[in-house]
Amino acid sequence: MSTVLEQIDGVVKGNDVVLFMKGTPQMPQCGFSQQVVAILNSYGIPYAAVNVLLDPAIRQGIKDYADWPTIPQLYIQGEFMGGCDIVNEMHANGELETMLKPFQNKENA
Repeated sequence: MSTVLEQIDGVVKGNDVVLFMKGTPQMPQCGFSQQVVAILNSYGIPYAAVNVLLDPAIRQGIKDYADWPTIPQLYIQGEFMGGCDIVNEMHANGELETMLKPFQNKENA
């Protein structure tokens, strides 16, 4: 499992914004992932997305990595933000906009 956690750590630390989700941004496979994708897309920022449905080890590993039982999970600059409910709350109170503002003019890497 440690190699899976190292792989996840590399993705989290190697991207400014990364979403571990069910499905892809173009085709979310659950309503919670779809909600977070819609919020991120509303800011027009580039972000990495990892489809946890492709690899059971990643699906379990991301839960262990954050000690958080649900997916999706959003990370900004290596820091775990939370799942769908927390992202919705941060979006509603303006906190997420403030955190994502530095990435609004970046190109997709």
